[in-house]
Amino acid sequence: MAALSSLLGGNAAAARGEQSGGVEGLADLPHFAPRARRVIYLFQSGGPSQLDLLDPKPELRKRFGEEVPKSIYPDERKTTMSSAQGAFATAPSLFEFRRCGESGLEMSELFDKTGELADRLCIINSMHTTAINHDPAITMLLTGSQIPGRPSAGAWTSYALGADTSELPAFVAMSSRGSGKAGQPLYDRLWGSGFLPSVYQGVKFRNQGAPVLDIYDPAGVDPATRRTMLDYLARLNELKFQDSGDAEISTRIAQYELAGRMQTSVPELLDFKQETAATLDAYGKDVNRQGSYAYNCLMARRLAERGVRFIQLFHQGWDQHGALPKQIRQQARDTDQPTAALLRDLQQRGMLDDTLIVWGGEFGRTVYSQGALTAKNYGRDHHGGCFSVWLAGGGVRGGIRYGRTDDYSVNVVENGLEVHDLNATILHLLGIDHERLIFPFQGRDFRLTDVHGRVVRDILA
Repeated sequence: MAALSSLLGGNAAAARGEQSGGVEGLADLPHFAPRARRVIYLFQSGGPSQLDLLDPKPELRKRFGEEVPKSIYPDERKTTMSSAQGAFATAPSLFEFRRCGESGLEMSELFDKTGELADRLCIINSMHTTAINHDPAITMLLTGSQIPGRPSAGAWTSYALGADTSELPAFVAMSSRGSGKAGQPLYDRLWGSGFLPSVYQGVKFRNQGAPVLDIYDPAGVDPATRRTMLDYLARLNELKFQDSGDAEISTRIAQYELAGRMQTSVPELLDFKQETAATLDAYGKDVNRQGSYAYNCLMARRLAERGVRFIQLFHQGWDQHGALPKQIRQQARDTDQPTAALLRDLQQRGMLDDTLIVWGGEFGRTVYSQGALTAKNYGRDHHGGCFSVWLAGGGVRGGIRYGRTDDYSVNVVENGLEVHDLNATILHLLGIDHERLIFPFQGRDFRLTDVHGRVVRDILA
């Protein structure tokens, strides 16, 4: 029932005699004409290596095995996982970068399929964060604070804009694991509502078993019996609401109503038999395997076209402290084709222009090798000084690279973006002024970007 709460805002209003088609947004939003109606956030959990994927540094091959200068990477910036090493050898990427599309954006050979769509991508090489461990870094990126308890970006979006559907959640999260390793744990707060009303929290679709628990009636319960039960529950809860005035009781009424509607909408959502063979082939061989990245990418498209506002896919396994070349190849095999298929699918359906796609992780990786460096093998430690993400669709300029790092991909030297800048820009594309999207809590006004953030207008179409 808690998972269903993000479905309920509009229906709770309906239970009080108001008209609504789903979770309601704020009356004065959007603040201006949006470029994007929805967000699909492809979160690569663990910290993908910018050096091996999106930030080409071919000159580093001349420095293979050389000690990284302390002027570039001082001791105080190293984590305890590698700071005790006797040497910090420069580890150039083992992979080739190639120019892609008419724009000539350079991307790793590992992103062969995604590279075909380079002219729709805006690659940002100048992200940076103060967090150096996974939990605070991912919490910072998705909530605007390293300290747990703040609302997630998806919850803020639901709070601001509401839903385009009354049959499905406004905000859905899904997860998958790379074939190489399990990856870092994910916590419910990453799609939680924090101090916002619980109606705005995300619904996690499970990656095994029934995606939503209790979506099917138990044996012996037919639709008429189910309807009678819901009617009696609504009457009892309404009496309690009249007695106490607690808004959460109205939400409870709507929970049961939405649960009933989801019993129709969710099975239809999960039925991939409606898709053509060509579409399924485009997403790859794992598309029918529940819990795979390919399955979740197709689900993301189906959710988007049914009115879900914020869709977040978490793919685990990018934390590559050792054996990086082997592991990152596996991650690319799992994610490259489905990511490209999702972009093409949205484009062919006329949805990419008003769907913002965000791809990236919580931080980057070190230029020095963690552990022994050989011609074919190396590892990389956490690095918050710079990392790379890309955006596509939804009002973003395609075929461009924004920001620049130094020759070692350690420090940002041009057009740096902090986490709050990225979140401010995402909200802007949705028609939201990040400085005006606030919520009063414990005596002060809070916002996703805290007291920071600027819209990066140079990347807007």
